[in-house]
Amino acid sequence: MVAKGDMVYAWAADAAVQEKGECGGAVSALLKYALESGTVDAVLAIKKGQDIYDAVPALITDPAEIAETSGSLHCGTLLLAKLFKKYLDGAKDMKIAVPVKGCDAMGLYELAKRNQVNLDNVYMIGLNCGGSVSPVSARKMIAEKFGVNPDDVVKEEIDKGQFIIVTKDGEHKGISIDELEEEGFGRRANCRRCKMKIPRQADLACGNWGVIGDKAGKATFVEVCSEKGADLVNGAAKTGALATEAPNPKGIEIRGKVENAMLKLGDKWRAKNFDELGEGKERLQKIMEETSRCIKCYQCIENCPICYCVECSTKKPHLVTPGQIPPDFMFHLIRFAHISDSCINCGQCEENCAMDIPNALFMHALQVDLEEMFGQKPGVDMTLPILALVDEKTERKRLNDTGDDQIFNIFS
Repeated sequence: MVAKGDMVYAWAADAAVQEKGECGGAVSALLKYALESGTVDAVLAIKKGQDIYDAVPALITDPAEIAETSGSLHCGTLLLAKLFKKYLDGAKDMKIAVPVKGCDAMGLYELAKRNQVNLDNVYMIGLNCGGSVSPVSARKMIAEKFGVNPDDVVKEEIDKGQFIIVTKDGEHKGISIDELEEEGFGRRANCRRCKMKIPRQADLACGNWGVIGDKAGKATFVEVCSEKGADLVNGAAKTGALATEAPNPKGIEIRGKVENAMLKLGDKWRAKNFDELGEGKERLQKIMEETSRCIKCYQCIENCPICYCVECSTKKPHLVTPGQIPPDFMFHLIRFAHISDSCINCGQCEENCAMDIPNALFMHALQVDLEEMFGQKPGVDMTLPILALVDEKTERKRLNDTGDDQIFNIFS
């Protein structure tokens, strides 16, 4: 039996699940058990589409389909949080298990604060994440740096500081992430700046960091972060779906060192990116220059997990002139005002931008400034956004009741 705060090595008891899954198939076993036991009604996970660069979300109700979601897809850059709001009614009437990266978990918390997702019905199985690579960039990187046809790659992995590929012919090639990023390849810029490597706000935090000895590559390191997570592990173990053992103490130490190294790397990239952006008028000028390419396609808003208003202020003619391309700078200022204290650095606004505007950098830099001033970190708990904490008790109550961040409507 495990309890909140415990750590274990875990692996699937079923040999087929072990073979198909990563690191002993523990996550696959937990998801399969959650469905079979009726703990959840469905699993939201990622399947490989046409190739390793094509990540496809799938809502699964048949436990047999869980095997199709096994394996890493570092070149798939979806954010699952917004899908709960857009397609699953915020899990209000359905219990859903979902494997989440740090940014997925952060997005779910921010949407939950705004009453867009019911976290009581969500079972989050957190996955340690060192970052992801944009599909277009990945294909170019594999062709130019690895000298391999991107279409011949059937598997990829980030392990021990390397980006590793496996071809149809079984050839393995690996290149240091540091080397790749020095030449403009490697992980997405927001992933480099990320410091949410082990998502402990999820119910379970799982990964291969810290699994050593005879279990290396054959088991998953699982940190139990909530009572829901403990119930999931204990239930799966009781039915024989999951096997566990105490982790190697040296493995726990190694896991901590890996996490700390990743956090320091995040600090390095933040310093580099934010220094290049400048401060004050210099920063404002750079943002205005970059956003002058905007064609108002709305992908930054459509894909942002913080944007949820039914009536978007950027579409109000008294604020942003309709039909004007590029739009007034007010278009971007509205987004900064609405999101800057809650940005989770998921990178979706930049990933999906048709004009390659580094939106995530601008938003993340503002969020970090506010975090340093007020001490509040978005996406880790249910603490309300800084700009929501108005002094008027009636307004604060209304925010809690409705999840609406439009505190004042001076044009009504």
